[in-house]
Amino acid sequence: MVFSLTSRILRTTDPRILARFGWNFGVKGVRSIQRFKKRARRGEYFPAFLYISILNSCNLRCQGCWVDVDKPQVKLSLEDLNRVVNDAKEHGNSFFGLLGGEPFMHPELFDFLAEHRDCFFQIFTNGQLITEKKAKMLRQLANSTPLVSIEGTEVASDERRGKKGVLSKTLRGLDNCLNEKLLTGVATSLCQSNIDELLTEDWLRALIDRGVHYAWYHTYRPVGPKIHPELALTREQARRVRQFVVNARARMPIALIDAYYDGNGQALCPMTTGISHHISPTGAIEPCPIIQFATENVRDRGQDGVYAQITGSEFLRDFRETAAKHTRGCIVLERPDLVQQLAERHGASDTTLRRTAMAELKSMTPRGSQWQPGDEIPEKHWAYKLAKKFFFNDFGAYAEFDRQTAAPPPDPVVPCEQQAKGAGHASGVLSPK
Repeated sequence: MVFSLTSRILRTTDPRILARFGWNFGVKGVRSIQRFKKRARRGEYFPAFLYISILNSCNLRCQGCWVDVDKPQVKLSLEDLNRVVNDAKEHGNSFFGLLGGEPFMHPELFDFLAEHRDCFFQIFTNGQLITEKKAKMLRQLANSTPLVSIEGTEVASDERRGKKGVLSKTLRGLDNCLNEKLLTGVATSLCQSNIDELLTEDWLRALIDRGVHYAWYHTYRPVGPKIHPELALTREQARRVRQFVVNARARMPIALIDAYYDGNGQALCPMTTGISHHISPTGAIEPCPIIQFATENVRDRGQDGVYAQITGSEFLRDFRETAAKHTRGCIVLERPDLVQQLAERHGASDTTLRRTAMAELKSMTPRGSQWQPGDEIPEKHWAYKLAKKFFFNDFGAYAEFDRQTAAPPPDPVVPCEQQAKGAGHASGVLSPK
């Protein structure tokens, strides 16, 4: 499997892109994680991987989206973006995730990428705005990998994305990337309307035949102003996703990413470990993209750089420690009451444009997440197992929690006023965008 995947990537990817990926994500990325671990040992947390939502605008209207895509455009300026990335680079970072909205709607995206050829960027996109010209520009810059979101077949895609003809336009953008020999991935948010179509070997083989290099299965998160709880996966389906990914990794020549399990199949949360935090289009420094509260903002010129803001944030520290004390899963899904308490205790601002984040928290029904104690599924393939052992694990964040937890957790405590309306939706699962 490793030989076949490596051979395919070498044959179908521009050598300059591979060289920059290998250096900036590989060599420098490993250094960044080592520096992260060294800082963490002295209680100083600055994430090895920053995820930046560069604007709120999007050309689609997806079910369950928590981004204010229907509001007037708000974006991080080129100056803001450069300041954040330059500060992070000074502390060893070289890999960044770019989200939106739709990143290709940002008028200065390519100027930003050109400014930082010593970094590598993963661009989360629906692919529809990646024209042949833009794909050629990405190839020339040679420092990014588009991660194109596909949400199902034609009917399912239109329903999930809120427009007609979504799949064909997305595939056109995907093919433009592959034709230009970009290192290219496909992401899918698994939910009730697409799990049977896309969680299959046939789908992965179709991606391989098309030339896609890696895939990332997320699971739908019922958060935001329009939750759509009917789309959430059940506990059994969540386990099915994990088992499928572990099995497919061992036998299919396509890289499969996940961000919520270690090599032994133990659940974890990147925010809780401190390996990742999020910057919103308004500049707010948030624990993660779905926790839309903050006490720091990168636009605050009265503060030192983003490194000092994150490492000195009592809000982020309390969030990590509180989450680690209560669950290996998602604190938002399992304990929205704790998220509410944390925001209130620190006087955190609502970072949404709609200004309803607190009301949304109060209306949430607690549900399960990726943490399913006693039902762990370890990695099968040696390469994934080795990589996670050294470079992606819980970094000791749950040591106290693991010592104190001798049995599966009790069912979440549901407030009385929510019991009736929430009883039928207690098994959704979290994963990243």
